[in-house]
Amino acid sequence: MGKIFLEHPGGTRLYSCAKCNTVLTNRCNLLSTRFTGSTGRAFLFKKAVNLVQSERQDRVMLTGRHIVRDVSCKNCKSRLGWMYEYATDEQQRYKEGKVILERALITESNGIDEI
Repeated sequence: MGKIFLEHPGGTRLYSCAKCNTVLTNRCNLLSTRFTGSTGRAFLFKKAVNLVQSERQDRVMLTGRHIVRDVSCKNCKSRLGWMYEYATDEQQRYKEGKVILERALITESNGIDEI
């Protein structure tokens, strides 16, 4: 088995897996902090790296029916949230392709200032 290749998004504020500290995304990709997941508060990001996706699932959520994929840390396989693939409600389509990461399952830390 080969070594896992991990990406780094850069930035001055980083969000990482709480279990293994693998960097997932940065503050520049944060779209909203007003979502709810199974563990409580959740954040919507436009992009995240170092994630693996489950098979597509049809879910009825508070905002309607969506096709989603659970996302897990590429390094330690901990489930961290989900990605929206399709929303049946026209007003919810802005979520398509975006990632929800549950606040209880990630950490926020300082990154490196760009030179």
